[in-house]
Amino acid sequence: MQKLKHASETTKPRVALFEAVHPVAATILQEHGFTVDSMNHSPSAQELADLAKTSTLIGVRSKTKLSAQLLRASPELTAIGCFCIGTDQVDPSAAALGIPIFNAPFSNTRSVAEMTLAEIICLSRSLFQKSSQLHVGRWDKSSKNSREVRGRTLGIIGYGHIGSQLSVLAESLGMRVVYFDTARKLALGNAQSLPTLDAVLATADFVSLHVPDIASTRGLIGAAQLKQMKPGAMLVNNSRGKVVDLVALAAALKSGHVGGAAVDVFPEEPAENGAGFTTPLAGLPNVILTPHIGGSTEEAQEAIAVDVAEKLARFWTQGGTAASVNFPQVDLPNMRSGQVRILHVHQNVPGVLSKMHTLLAQAGVNINAEHLQSDQNTSYVILDVDAFQDTNIMSALRTLPETIRMRVAG
Repeated sequence: MQKLKHASETTKPRVALFEAVHPVAATILQEHGFTVDSMNHSPSAQELADLAKTSTLIGVRSKTKLSAQLLRASPELTAIGCFCIGTDQVDPSAAALGIPIFNAPFSNTRSVAEMTLAEIICLSRSLFQKSSQLHVGRWDKSSKNSREVRGRTLGIIGYGHIGSQLSVLAESLGMRVVYFDTARKLALGNAQSLPTLDAVLATADFVSLHVPDIASTRGLIGAAQLKQMKPGAMLVNNSRGKVVDLVALAAALKSGHVGGAAVDVFPEEPAENGAGFTTPLAGLPNVILTPHIGGSTEEAQEAIAVDVAEKLARFWTQGGTAASVNFPQVDLPNMRSGQVRILHVHQNVPGVLSKMHTLLAQAGVNINAEHLQSDQNTSYVILDVDAFQDTNIMSALRTLPETIRMRVAG
């Protein structure tokens, strides 16, 4: 097991950060009283299980998977930070277990958009091939297969934060932009929304994918979709690895129907740097392969670390879940002096709030502020009450049959 770097000797509360999360996250969490355990790689199953059992918070990037079994076996775990855009590495059962998830949906959008645009230019100019030839001593100053991107059509699949920003950047170079999204999205600039994925594939000179990893997007681009692309059109996938059938893409590249590709994400990726890696696309001309670095700029990683760490710290100290992706959205202003903030997660069934009010009233405890929100299965309430000495109140609230999880903020 890799030796962990302990930020302090305090044992609780404790946060475990995996996959080389930017150190500013540890600094922020230390300022809020946490012991921080940092690991530079995605942990083994045993490492993860050992730390999860004793951690109040866990921070991961894209490789570390948190299963339902692991979450159930981690009673101290209060919240999870995904230091990236996606949260699909965490099992959906987290919400039912009373564990909110926080991510950074906007912090690396510029980095991904910039890299995508750079790859489109490199593919259009065959820069990767030209560079590779010079590295082995071959001089090829031909303009064959080298074109400007100005005046050509970029098709964007998924017009969210990254796709829409790419749209603006591409238009600034004189590209025409068309896009498709399953949700209605307002076009930026002169971009044009098309009604179907097929319409974008048939129209675009470059197709760039910016979709999440969900059931409807896995295998989104296979042999049939590649055939619908214009002859010589090029594909960029900086979204999720399971969106594109790489075997089908390799065949389309070898046949010449697809003129080039840039791929940053893969169905299976190594857990740490330096590990071996293979892909059907290896060795093919005019193919740019990168090791999932779309958001890996210093600026993006620092911004992500600040964003997620502050959300985790706010949840721990104040109970706020307004930025959570899987939990009822609850928040209250800062607690006034002399009060206690109770954070209570319970089953969304009738009568629970009434029981809580009755217990507090019987103990003579006044409620000063309250915010409750519910989803289909779970309710979350923040209660600011007068300070009290009777420890039986907390025990009574915690042992309500509907209680999933309860604590006092901070």
